[in-house]
Amino acid sequence: MSHSAIPTSLHQYIEDISHDDDSDPSKQLQTTLRESITRSLSSRRPHLTHLNADTTWLLSIPYPESAPPSNGRLYYHILIDPWLRGGQSDVAKFFSQQWHVEESAVQTITEVEDVVRGIEDVAKGHILNTPPQGLGASDFDVNPEDYEEINAEDQTVEEAQPASTKSPIDAILISHEFTDHMHKDTLLEATPSIPVFASTKAASAIRSWRHFAFVAEIPRFSGDWRESSVSPLPEWVGVSRVAYPGQDLLYYHSAVMVTFHSEEGEGGEGAEAVIYTPHGISPSDLAPVADAKPAIKTLALLHGLQDISLGAQLNMGAHNGLKVQRLLGAKYWVGTHDEVKKGGGIVSWFLDRKKISLKEAIEREKEENGEELKGSAIEGLKEVRFEELGNGESLILE
Repeated sequence: MSHSAIPTSLHQYIEDISHDDDSDPSKQLQTTLRESITRSLSSRRPHLTHLNADTTWLLSIPYPESAPPSNGRLYYHILIDPWLRGGQSDVAKFFSQQWHVEESAVQTITEVEDVVRGIEDVAKGHILNTPPQGLGASDFDVNPEDYEEINAEDQTVEEAQPASTKSPIDAILISHEFTDHMHKDTLLEATPSIPVFASTKAASAIRSWRHFAFVAEIPRFSGDWRESSVSPLPEWVGVSRVAYPGQDLLYYHSAVMVTFHSEEGEGGEGAEAVIYTPHGISPSDLAPVADAKPAIKTLALLHGLQDISLGAQLNMGAHNGLKVQRLLGAKYWVGTHDEVKKGGGIVSWFLDRKKISLKEAIEREKEENGEELKGSAIEGLKEVRFEELGNGESLILE
């Protein structure tokens, strides 16, 4: 079955049914998700949903037949870098402050949970006329018996393992400590029982809030993805961090890799991965992924097109993304972190943003390496399946 993406943006969809006075972003997103999932139920493939115009994602991975869930769900749902509404500021507001220009498809964590329930309902064949209601505040209470006692100062991945979670969101991933990735107001809406995996500095900051019962630092990828399958993740899912070997400044140019078991590999030991790098990463830093044992097939690369600098390079853009894509051979390249936000503060005066299309990046590659690229897949764009999912759009990763 060919890949399936929502054909229109959330806002276009709302216009199409504008006669419905009861419509809201969460309801519309669930409706479009229902259409997408219904078309692809037989594939049992991961499902990627863009929850805003920037870099907030919901990754839904189907449970393998060899590891049926005990909770009756069909997907394992991971929320990535949630920033849904309100502004974000790093250092101080006079230095840097930003706001979404386009309203996020979902405005609250409760609405994200409604989306997750909608995915499960459709996958189970229960086509609903209206989306399920969100959890009330009383449903967010945490039972102390579900957790071991935690110490926010020196918590390790083995501590505070949740026995259950009351939210349909199974895990939250935070790639960086910057507040457009680690948005405190959004995260504090999440029920405390959701396990959080975060980069080193982000994990430290989130623990200091004393909101979540389990916060773990994302382990560095060691070459074997199975070593990153740490509790409370199911054993067929791993989360790891790929970065420059050594001390990269803030690990700014790095990637978070979600790896999951695939029975398609040799001896049933195959694995697929979704690699999320909102600022970009040097292709050489990803060499361990390309050489991994057991082998990892990169299903999707999430990497932006815009080249952004502030004296130093911030977002590495399409030219770098093309190099990464060529190294990994990802089946899908999905744009991320390219929203042109409303900005304020000193940073906004000096930010240099270059919008580069994939076509322009490929043309430059041909000019620089024309002879080397002749006859290659990249020359004709034959294998580069770039998807630019809009706010509220969804894609089946087949």
